[in-house]
Order: sequence, then structure tokens, then C-alpha cells
Amino acid sequence: MFKTPTLKRITLSALILPLSLSALQAHADYPERPIQMIVPWAAGGGTDSIARTIAVALEQELGQPVNVVNRAGGGSVVGHTVLANAAPDGYTIGMMTGEISMMHWQGLTALDYEDFTPIAQVNYDYAGVQVSADSPYDNLGELIDAIRSQPEGTFKASGVGQGGIWHVAFGGMLVDQDIDPRSVRWIPSEGAAPAMVDLVAGGIDIAPTSVPEARAMIDAGRVKSLAIMAPERNPVFPDVPTLKEEIDSNYTLGEWRGIGGPAGMDEEVVATLEAALQKAFVSDIYQDFMRQQGFGAVWRNSADFTDFMQETDALMGNVVDNLGLKR
Repeated sequence: MFKTPTLKRITLSALILPLSLSALQAHADYPERPIQMIVPWAAGGGTDSIARTIAVALEQELGQPVNVVNRAGGGSVVGHTVLANAAPDGYTIGMMTGEISMMHWQGLTALDYEDFTPIAQVNYDYAGVQVSADSPYDNLGELIDAIRSQPEGTFKASGVGQGGIWHVAFGGMLVDQDIDPRSVRWIPSEGAAPAMVDLVAGGIDIAPTSVPEARAMIDAGRVKSLAIMAPERNPVFPDVPTLKEEIDSNYTLGEWRGIGGPAGMDEEVVATLEAALQKAFVSDIYQDFMRQQGFGAVWRNSADFTDFMQETDALMGNVVDNLGLKR
């Protein structure tokens, strides 16, 4: 009479073992098809170029194509929303940006860092202050004095959507100089690339993007960078002074970029991507590009990136509040 339970246990074990082996095999085989990388900004800007470079290096490590897809709109809300709503299977990842730390504070979206799975940070860049080559201002002090003395709305700036990192960084600099951030009219754009076109065309007066994003126009002699909001000069742009040097300010702020996916990704898939990204990060493909362009190559693994996003979220909440943008 004890044979039936034994048979049931044997039968159950026989069923569980193949299923367990099948699940392990599925993880071991990841990735089995191409991966999509969402970029929440327009083509041609800093986020896009960094994403495309890391994607090339990453696909060499994974043995599968990594296809970059630009989903610009809403100051990165569209692309980040697409990423957050994707299936958490590892086949849709994205280049997340610091706007995740700011958008929800401004009431632009309900998304925050908890809606994503951080895999690795790969970049950090400080904001710069760029003007057209024919601008009458040759240094940041002259520009600050002009903004302070002219009527509200005289100057127009752009480089990102309303409330995005370059908007917040520039507004914070004005507050640091006891200037109402609303004194400069912000013109929303889908990234640095279209802002640079507007700057050269005369549609705006200031583009406070990262200096590397302005490099093409700087090299062409059509844009000049007056300062960088960093603790020290960028070695690729040795002639661009810091705020400390120009206006005796210790204010610094910049943009982070990292690879992530939707919340709920399998830990083994995340570990596979993290290991591949680390190899891609140190590859000549990525490091040479970042060095030549002047972008900051900064690495944080999944755990450290998660902590960083949480800490930055609280910090940016205070910054956004101080600028009067909190909703």
C-alpha cells in the first residue's frame, strides 16, 4: 500500500527535473536573438552616439546584434516609458539618462528609478555653457552680467526638454549667481543636436549642453564654449575654463547615462548583461571613442548603479524644488 505515493513522488520528480534543466538551459543560452536598445533622445546627440558605440562593443561580447532604436519625445518621457513597459526578458534594454531622477518630481510622468532594472552606468558628463561664435560674449562673466542686467526673456536657451538635465543645470547656475532662473526663456528640444542647429541659426542664444555634444560645431568654428560646470577642466577641451575659474563658483552638475531594462528582469540575465557591458566598457571601441570625443567614461555595476540612482533621485528632488519646478 506504500507503492502509490512512491510512484507519485517519482513521477513528480521526473517532471520537475526536466523543467528545471529547461529553465537553466534557457538562461545559459541567453541571448538567443537580437537585442533592442531604446534611446530616449534624438539621433546625433550625446546619448545617441554613446549608445551606438557601446552597442557595437556589446554585440561583440554577446554574439547577437544590438539594435539601437531612437524613441524621442516629451523630454525623454516617451523613450523611458517604452523601456519601462517592455517585457523584462532581456531583449529590450535602453540607455537611461538622468531625467529619470527629475521627471517625476516635475509631474511629467509617474516613472521613477523603481520602474527600471539598472544594469550598469557607463557615462557622466558635466554641463557646459555654449554660445555662437559671433556672440558678443567672450567669457561667462560677461554673459552672466548681461543676463542680470537685461529684461526677463531677453535671452533664450535650449538643449533638452523643459525640466531636463541641461535646463536644470543652467537654472541651478543662475540661482547660484542670485539670478531668477526664469529670466532666461527655455526653448524645449529633443536633445543637444537640434539645439546646436538652433544656436548656429540664431534661434537661441545659449546651449548649456555638455561640451562634447558641441564639439562638431566648436571644431567647425561656429560655436564657442565659455565654461564647464565641473570641478576641473576636461582634458579634451583644455581651453574651456571651469565655473570656479570664471565666476568663482563651486557649483557643478551634469548628466549620467547607463544601461537598464524594465523592472523585474531575471537576475541571471542581468548578470550576463552586466558582465558583457563591463567588457564592452573597457574595450578599445568604447574607450577610444569616449576619449577622442571628450565624454566621461564612468563605470558602476548593477548594485552600485542602483544605489547611485536612488541617491541621485533624492538630490535632484531638492534641486528641482529650489528651481520652482517641483509639482
